[in-house]
Amino acid sequence: MRLDAGWDEDFGILAETLAGFCSEHCPDEAVRQSVGALPRDLWKSLAGLGIFAAAVPGDDSGPAELVAAMEALGYAAFPGPIFETVFGCGVLAGDELERVLSGESIVSVAMGPWIPWGPEAEIFIDCEIAASGAVSAWRSSPIGVLEAVQTLGGEPWARGALEHGEELPSADLAAAKADLARAAYLAAAGRRLLDAASEHARTRRQFGKAIGEFQAVAHPLANVYMQWVGARGLVRRAALMLGDRGLDEATRGAIAMARLSAEAASLEAVQTGHQVFGAIGITLEGPAFHVSRRIRHRVSASVGGRAARETVVRALGLEGGEE
Repeated sequence: MRLDAGWDEDFGILAETLAGFCSEHCPDEAVRQSVGALPRDLWKSLAGLGIFAAAVPGDDSGPAELVAAMEALGYAAFPGPIFETVFGCGVLAGDELERVLSGESIVSVAMGPWIPWGPEAEIFIDCEIAASGAVSAWRSSPIGVLEAVQTLGGEPWARGALEHGEELPSADLAAAKADLARAAYLAAAGRRLLDAASEHARTRRQFGKAIGEFQAVAHPLANVYMQWVGARGLVRRAALMLGDRGLDEATRGAIAMARLSAEAASLEAVQTGHQVFGAIGITLEGPAFHVSRRIRHRVSASVGGRAARETVVRALGLEGGEE
């Protein structure tokens, strides 16, 4: 039984179209050159395709279209405040929303002192996650000057404090869509590493044969593939559930499962990929590091992991068992 039964082939057409855009406008060299800055022209070109409209409540498109787009962006390791923009589109309105949708304004969604894309942002949102997993969000403003910081993924972040303004609506739903977008992106980025490592294993020869013929190489790659299949299926299933049922308890559980599965699968792809590539896997100009650094950064910098695990426990009916 497929986890993503009901996934429409039109979603695949959307992903293929966006993949073509990425291939033309965002080759690997563009991803490498984006370290430390936001390529504004490239970002505006992406926003101009209208893909972020799927994150706006009430739009004709929805979570499935959003996930299909994120799969293409993740495979390309597309740079930019993708998940912050998805969240912002779910809570902002009026002129601010229009500027975000067009790529004219950059959104930063902060939790604690770390402010993603802070040096580039014009719109700041501060979030809090309760122990129950409920999300609250406020339109905010920086207090004083933000301190720019370097990140593992090469994204320009900042550290500082934000002053809360008005509380924003629909933060729970916006966070759910952002989690789905992030999960789809990570799973696809992991598949990108898997494909690159598999090709290297097919062509790199040692002891008179391709290294992919050795079980110590082939079996870990097969394991990564199976983890990716599961993660992709869970993400797509959660997207279909959110579109059909809204954010009920079952959907919350499905999104949490998708998030945790995508994180695990993408990190396993990083680990296995670097073992297959050897030293060239960690060189700046190599075939993998510009992808793996973004995966490691986005997983390690994520918040709400504990809430996601507790949501999964509740969804599986394992809460409150006797020791």
